[in-house]
Amino acid sequence: MTTTTATRDSHGRFTGSKATPSSSNFGLIAGAAAGGAALGLLAMLGRKAAVQAPTALAGNWDEALAAEHAATLKVFDALEATDETNTTKRSMLLAHLKHALMKHAIEEESVIYPALREAGQREAADALNQEHGYVKQYLYELENIPTASPDWIAKLKQFRADIETHMREEEDVLFPQLRAQLSEEKNKALTLTMNKEGFKVA
Repeated sequence: MTTTTATRDSHGRFTGSKATPSSSNFGLIAGAAAGGAALGLLAMLGRKAAVQAPTALAGNWDEALAAEHAATLKVFDALEATDETNTTKRSMLLAHLKHALMKHAIEEESVIYPALREAGQREAADALNQEHGYVKQYLYELENIPTASPDWIAKLKQFRADIETHMREEEDVLFPQLRAQLSEEKNKALTLTMNKEGFKVA
């Protein structure tokens, strides 16, 4: 409820009114704000769950990362199917690629590469981590080359060739070695931890 107050001047005319919200209105506003915040939080968690779901449902950590690799290559396919007139589409797909690779890198760098080091593969883990630095470099360069430029698609193709080499080394050599070296319980724990890390940044 709102309370209105008015004052009169020396001639008896009203000089204005001031509406002040009652305490019950404050309660309604606070309740609506809290409800909105709760809905916003649920929507964010739902979006994160949807982004992480394909990884979480893919199986063990190595299968999940291979599924993310395949999804990444599909984004490269979509990018390579564009031409120099599709500048907006290129920018949107590049933003999607950047987010997917960022999440993937967090999962690998925070969980899988430390497990590789722990299993005696320090040199390989460090090399993979260094290659992630080049991934970031490619993304930086693609964001700073005009999307209508022929140089943009050339850089993208070079990026794809390098990242596919990185993926093959992981999927064909290092990840199978690590999985075989670890117990079933440790592999499950690694999968759970990796999915938690991915969810944080999804």
